[in-house]
Amino acid sequence: MEQRHLGRTGLRVSRIGLGTLTWGRDAQGPDEPGTAELLKTFWEAGGTLVDTADVYGGGEAEYLLGRLVGSLVPRRELVIATKAGGVPDPDRRFDGSRGHLLAALDDSLARLGTEYVDLWQVHAFDPGTPLEETLHAVDLAVSSGRARYAGVCNFSGWQLAKAATWQLASPGLRTRLATTQMEYSLLQRGVEREVLPAALDLGIGLLPSSPLGRGVLTGKYRSGIPADSRGASPAMAGFVEPYLDDTAAGIVHAVATAAHGLAVTPLQVALAWVRDRPGVVAPLVGARTSPQLAEALSVETLTLPEEIRQALDDVSAPVHRYPDHDWSTL
Repeated sequence: MEQRHLGRTGLRVSRIGLGTLTWGRDAQGPDEPGTAELLKTFWEAGGTLVDTADVYGGGEAEYLLGRLVGSLVPRRELVIATKAGGVPDPDRRFDGSRGHLLAALDDSLARLGTEYVDLWQVHAFDPGTPLEETLHAVDLAVSSGRARYAGVCNFSGWQLAKAATWQLASPGLRTRLATTQMEYSLLQRGVEREVLPAALDLGIGLLPSSPLGRGVLTGKYRSGIPADSRGASPAMAGFVEPYLDDTAAGIVHAVATAAHGLAVTPLQVALAWVRDRPGVVAPLVGARTSPQLAEALSVETLTLPEEIRQALDDVSAPVHRYPDHDWSTL
């Protein structure tokens, strides 16, 4: 699999990543033998980047991954990314304090059974903690060797620009942000408004989560909600439901039409589109079964023709108004 640099760093990762959001979550997620098969399929296809978080499955996702690293796949052949900052508190969903973040990192390392993670990410912006305190935790994690590189997730455009600029203000003393992880797909192009321009300007690579529109872009929901799908799961139905409206249906139809013309699947078309967008490092695919993952990984040989890419751009184009419109052209 082709490798790409992680932002403006020397670290290279596979251009498709393996997501573990549903590992250890419920009956809709893979069990331990299933996760082993997923990781083996991914690794044998040349995949290296595996993304998890301390809150996925209440820590179970990290634990499952840790049991497989070393026994199934050599540690040195994986780029392990995890996150910290999420908390099971309805009054405060994210805690970016230095104490919480560093304690969470130590817990993650214990579950993963490793001395370091390759990429450590702040899971979300915490308005209740000074940003410089959150970023100091990032610096300490890297300087102590517990993390090799650092990034953020779910930061808005101004939050990302502020954090990245703060880190760049003292070269050699602060850790440069390598990545930002955000939802990005043909059904969700909101990052193109401010986040992606900021990332491109600052040399930060984008790791798209939910690149298949939470599964909707595969076409599986065109005739209803399959009983074995995430859309039918009590735990995940609310996650899928926002992308089952008429607007999404039109985009899914266009993807299916393109797939038919290219003799490939809608999944492959949707994934190839987001993989090759400017600024993207590696979409994160959260397959439930090994065959699903194998289909996603087969996109390695697919590059969308320019006319199809442009047609998909047009049918899914978000509405950008003031101040995003280029007023210099008027």
